[in-house]
Amino acid sequence: MTPAARIASAIEILDGYLSGQPAEKLLTTWARQNRYAGSKDRAAVRDLVFEALRNLRSFAALGGAMTGRGLAIGALRAQEQNPDAFFSGEGYAPTPLTEEERAKTRTPEGAEALDCPDWLESQFRESLGADFEAVMTLLKSRAPVFLRVNLRLATLQEAQDALAKEDIETKPHPLSSTALEVTRNPRRVQNSEAYKNGLVELQDAASQFVADQVPISEGSRVLDYCAGGGGKTLAMAARVDAYFTAHDVSMARMKDIPARADRSKVEIEVIETSELKHDQPYDVVLCDAPCSGSGSWRRAPEGKWALTQGKLDELNAIQSSILNDSKEYVGESGVLAYATCSMLSCENRGVVEAFLAQNEAWSLKEEHVLTPLQGGDGFYLAILTH
Repeated sequence: MTPAARIASAIEILDGYLSGQPAEKLLTTWARQNRYAGSKDRAAVRDLVFEALRNLRSFAALGGAMTGRGLAIGALRAQEQNPDAFFSGEGYAPTPLTEEERAKTRTPEGAEALDCPDWLESQFRESLGADFEAVMTLLKSRAPVFLRVNLRLATLQEAQDALAKEDIETKPHPLSSTALEVTRNPRRVQNSEAYKNGLVELQDAASQFVADQVPISEGSRVLDYCAGGGGKTLAMAARVDAYFTAHDVSMARMKDIPARADRSKVEIEVIETSELKHDQPYDVVLCDAPCSGSGSWRRAPEGKWALTQGKLDELNAIQSSILNDSKEYVGESGVLAYATCSMLSCENRGVVEAFLAQNEAWSLKEEHVLTPLQGGDGFYLAILTH
């Protein structure tokens, strides 16, 4: 495919997204319907679509319209490229620009330039303080790809050497002693021998940092209360010899944990809610609660535009409920860890302060706040004791 043909395909997918369809589903359907597109073409179209989703408001301003075509024109103008060079109408290229399209452009300002929803600007400014503009600017760009080295199976250098044999270049990252940032050929990771053999897992460096900070003693009982796919459970299990249990309200979310644990050579018990017992307390309970995902909007930009105040209020209620429910499974001298991949204070410190006000026996031992300025996703972690 030519660069212009890739842009035409991205326009089609973006129009589908703007009509209310999920971008991932549209990309999958497009790939199935266009078998001629090679892996490089599919990757390029995907990159074009997600770049537009991260910069939805600013590209629409530059391109003159909130349409797939307007976003594509805006993207080229943002890169200081001439849209006429790609919108030629030749072959599979988009049709030429009209005079109106050439004239209709403006420089985005304020929250629009930062691709921040207007209704969230004040909350982000309050949450991020002086870092607001720098963080929002980073959310407009693609996130790095990070790997977690399974130290049970390899050292960082051994993992790097194994990846390098398949032309995957990496470098250590300071957020975690197990973190590698992929600097070359990130899309080859999942087919690499190092990945298939459990030497590395795809996991954001900030997520690894969070798993590192959860205090776990050898032989202790650990419950990952909102385990999801099990990334943090696996990270903790690779760090210390203890008894790990993964739980989630949805068993379907945890379906890959047994295979991932087997590949990583760790043991993790997977249980459903009915199997949780109040008379069998845990030494550590981690609640990686459902949240807005604002810390990971570089990876999942659709979440930025789908979030509403109503949905945020619902999430706050769920987060408070999870924190209150999970404390019942913490042993007498145990630890309750609360985490989100959000940068909004109402989902982080706000939830913790409300919990502490209702549960005077508990106290905040330590707190960690991460933003993309540290290199990884935005994360929050509170360590609570009683």
